[in-house]
Amino acid sequence: MIDWDKVADFIFEMGMLKRVDREGWKLIGVSHPEQVAAHSLRAAQIGYILALLEGYEDPSEVCAMLVFHDIGEARIGDIHKVASRYIVDDESKAVKDQFHGLQKIGDELYTLWEQVEVRQTTAGIIAKDADLLEMAATACEYKSQGFSGAESWVERTAQRLTTASAKDLFKILRQRNPEAWWEHLKSFNK
Repeated sequence: MIDWDKVADFIFEMGMLKRVDREGWKLIGVSHPEQVAAHSLRAAQIGYILALLEGYEDPSEVCAMLVFHDIGEARIGDIHKVASRYIVDDESKAVKDQFHGLQKIGDELYTLWEQVEVRQTTAGIIAKDADLLEMAATACEYKSQGFSGAESWVERTAQRLTTASAKDLFKILRQRNPEAWWEHLKSFNK
């Protein structure tokens, strides 16, 4: 029997992701970085595209993984790499606790979350690459806005990508002007 109160509580808790900043960008001077929810959305969109590019049979699975990949941050926040040298977090415990009471639904969502973390399935590998590509795209956007420190994020991403499509897409993201998508629209007549 479904505990509808637990499902409702989980949905409200996921709303926290709209209020949790991606903290690492503050290290390079970004005062108001995107929130975890925004990162997760674009990562899921990239994941779907990347799964198609890789010929993965179920792009929706990869997309679902990415929708839930950072949910633990609703409880523990987004701990950037410098802080993680001093703070020990247990995101796995946070995620398990979040899913507690959701029964079969929670078990399925935990399996999706875990695949991104351990990267031992094709879908998990594609999802992690999409997560990294989203971060690289954000870094490119911040770099174009004058945050030169974002380049180190871009450089580290190149070394961590696994799939051929992610590596190819990364090369384009790195060299492309983040504003190029709309510049040709200025002269577009309706």
